[in-house]
Amino acid sequence: MTEIGKEKTTKNRPPVVVVLGHVDHGKTKLLDTIRKTKVAEKESGGITQHIGAYQAETDGKTITFLDTPGHEAFSAIRARGARIADIAILVVAADESVKPQTKEAIKIIESEKIPVIIAINKIDKEGANPQKVRQDLAAENILVEDWGGKVPVLEISAKEGRNIQELLDIILLVAELEELKEDISSPAEGIIIESRLDKRRGHIASAIIQKGVLRPGDWLVVGTIVGKIKSMEDFRGSVIFEARPSQPVLITGWPSAPDIGKPFVTADSKDAALRISENNVDLAPLFSFIKESAKDSEETPGKKILNLVLKADFSGSLEALESALQTIKSDEVGYRVVRYDIGNIAETDVQTAVSAKAQIIGFRVAAEESAKKLAEKEKIAVASFDVIYELIEHVRREMSGLLESKMEKIPLGELRVLAIFKKDQKNWVVGGKVISGKAKRGALIGAIRNGEPAKIGKLNQLQHNKEDVAEVREGLEAGMKIELAGPSEEIKIGENLEIYEEKKKERTL
Repeated sequence: MTEIGKEKTTKNRPPVVVVLGHVDHGKTKLLDTIRKTKVAEKESGGITQHIGAYQAETDGKTITFLDTPGHEAFSAIRARGARIADIAILVVAADESVKPQTKEAIKIIESEKIPVIIAINKIDKEGANPQKVRQDLAAENILVEDWGGKVPVLEISAKEGRNIQELLDIILLVAELEELKEDISSPAEGIIIESRLDKRRGHIASAIIQKGVLRPGDWLVVGTIVGKIKSMEDFRGSVIFEARPSQPVLITGWPSAPDIGKPFVTADSKDAALRISENNVDLAPLFSFIKESAKDSEETPGKKILNLVLKADFSGSLEALESALQTIKSDEVGYRVVRYDIGNIAETDVQTAVSAKAQIIGFRVAAEESAKKLAEKEKIAVASFDVIYELIEHVRREMSGLLESKMEKIPLGELRVLAIFKKDQKNWVVGGKVISGKAKRGALIGAIRNGEPAKIGKLNQLQHNKEDVAEVREGLEAGMKIELAGPSEEIKIGENLEIYEEKKKERTL
């Protein structure tokens, strides 16, 4: 190794910082303020729904930020972000304090053993109580510096930009203590943080470089996928010709979507890359959609199944959908994903849905015009959503539609039988007095048989004072023609008959 190589190897590299916290506690707004760009406004519902990587300059130094989603369905992506990072910022809203995803983030930080900085956000809001946040964090074994602990803490307002520079200063201080070094003497390595299908450029992936220098033309291996870099872009979308450790980069040149969260390595040639990929063969599927949902239906005979074709913008979104869909539980109905992929809804998806009698669900993707026409012709339901909550609720409603409806009994009144005028195997004509409620033509008649309520028949004709009427009220006498539910049914003088209606009640999960 040359002396120049040694000098570069020992150079400090930018810290990679992951921003964690509960949904809506201000993670994206914090990054938005740091970068002076409007990222929050571009996200559906203001929620970050896939991992992003950005860089910021402060005091002549660079910091790489990872932005991870806060919704519970994205826990795997958050954990992956923490594994890549050197430092974690835990954002806690001063008006809400510690929440479920805050606790989850703390567990991730502890398991990954990375230093953490507490950012108590929204101190500008009414009801802000930073001291309660400190107290609640102490209950989770996070003891901040001004409470005698070792964890740095800052009270900030991402909205007003208050104490943001101080937060960056603390990040650089922690990074200096961590002694993060740049290794460019080794072949380039890194982690894939997201992948998707771009209609114009094909499969693209974003990555964080961990070792070496990555350049266009390099051969990459992720698991069994081998690609050759066609082009690279930085987080601003500008074309670049090399990427160094801690740098986020967008890479084109993949034959298919590389697995997110997986490491990549470089090789000197295509043959060398193929040899590496052959050693990485793993027959386990990337997602458990098909395997788990099929297993579920096999284990419960008679269970009604909603077949789905799922399409999403990013592989990370598919991963989050898998996690979120598994929260829908029922012993009577289930779902089965017959196809899942990234990219817009195409004709092949509709053809799959036709053969599997499935619905097509899209997440942040559009349906191609030819697919729309084919779906309309084949009467295939297609729905696309921009927010994961709405998609999950849609699937829940569709599964609820498979549930057997429940008959709800609505009591109307009670009649005591005083006389039996005529009877045969099908119809009985009886007289009696309404002792409560009312008798109503078309209502059902029941009685107690062997200690259990039983359906006797249907009240087809009703008379009062020998005139046909629709109803007879409490205290009045009535004549009734009752169509028996079965030939074995009978009515006795002196017994009380229940008069009621049945209404079909739809069930929900």
